[in-house]
Amino acid sequence: MKVSIANLTVCYPGAARVNVIHRLSLNTAHGEFVSILGPSGCGKTTLLRTIAGMITPSSGSVELIADVQDPSERALMVVQEDGLFPWMNIVSNAAFGLATRGVTRSERESRAAALLRQFGLGGRELDWPHQLSAGMKQRVNVIRAFLGDPALLLMDEPFAALDVQNRLSLQMELLTLWQQSARSVLFVTHDVDEALLLSDRVIVMNLNGAGIAADIRLPFWRPRTLSDLLRDEFIEMKRDIYRQLGVEVGQSVA
Repeated sequence: MKVSIANLTVCYPGAARVNVIHRLSLNTAHGEFVSILGPSGCGKTTLLRTIAGMITPSSGSVELIADVQDPSERALMVVQEDGLFPWMNIVSNAAFGLATRGVTRSERESRAAALLRQFGLGGRELDWPHQLSAGMKQRVNVIRAFLGDPALLLMDEPFAALDVQNRLSLQMELLTLWQQSARSVLFVTHDVDEALLLSDRVIVMNLNGAGIAADIRLPFWRPRTLSDLLRDEFIEMKRDIYRQLGVEVGQSVA
């Protein structure tokens, strides 16, 4: 699914007109992984919620264009908070998107169980959410999102609350799922390394949502590994992104 945004403005309601996003334009390609960086308060989450149809633009337009080879027209949002249903076991949570599409119980549980095994949750299918760690819960959230088969996946800092080890593990697992599915992804993050590891493009938003400061295409190979982040090409790109964010960067950045 492609996203086409033209002169998007989103304002807070009330007597004082405050632009959260002001005249932002952005186009993405089918199957593209785009990370969105920017200072706190620049409108990153508001942008995702507007694309998802949860917020009505004050002006401008947001258009979702499905690929002719992909009949799905759905966009799905994943947030950093625990979104699992406490009354469902793990396999039922993972398979929830399939259930909403009318897939039979045996098929959806079989497909969910296969991915749970692939990502280290084999044997936990009948556990309840309160029995899982934060990292395990977010694995289930990501698996559920991909099994829901959206044409566009909107991810709002899904790994921000996790420790470093779980975060790195889930980044690699997300890449594996994305490469298997070829879905379009818009991924909000504050982590420049995460953006470099995952993305085809990095969008840097201006403070106060005043458009886009930089649109950077990453000319790097896939699949990538964590060790790639130590290569000179990545380090230089990291410096460039920090400069776009208005952060002074010394030679020690790596």
